[in-house]
Amino acid sequence: MRVGYVQIYTGDGKGKTTAALGLALRASGHGLRTYVGQFMKGQHYGELAALREHPDITIEGYGGQECIRREEVTPEHIAQARRGLERAREAMRSGDYEMIVLDEINVALWFGLLTVDEVLAFLDERPENVEVILTGRRAPAELVDRADLVTEMTEVKHYYQRGVAARDGIER
Repeated sequence: MRVGYVQIYTGDGKGKTTAALGLALRASGHGLRTYVGQFMKGQHYGELAALREHPDITIEGYGGQECIRREEVTPEHIAQARRGLERAREAMRSGDYEMIVLDEINVALWFGLLTVDEVLAFLDERPENVEVILTGRRAPAELVDRADLVTEMTEVKHYYQRGVAARDGIER
């Protein structure tokens, strides 16, 4: 039986979601199925269109169309995140997926949409053969301690600093 691990991609550098989706694509090349739950993302992103018909990757968003700030969190935002975590839990327990990606879960935690205890409880339910990937800036220490692999993306230089906006196909 295959053993799964808990991985975290965090830090202020670019590439956390890209790394997680790259793992999903690699897994699909070996016949493994992945469920991707995107927290705080309800807008259109290129990966949604690219993976919509992929036979081994299911991707769902748990957010609204608007970007929010921490001080703008509403009970509905919290409810969306909780519904998302429950949906990901159902996918993880279904036996249909060998990999679960909780994209931007760390940011959802930082915003107070979920608690660290809720995510730790999710990880407690992880079947031994399921790989779980957590992405987003500001990974809490409790999750870093719990993870088997942690990669911190460090920004060395970014064209945002020159005023370049997010580009279709590259950042979204």
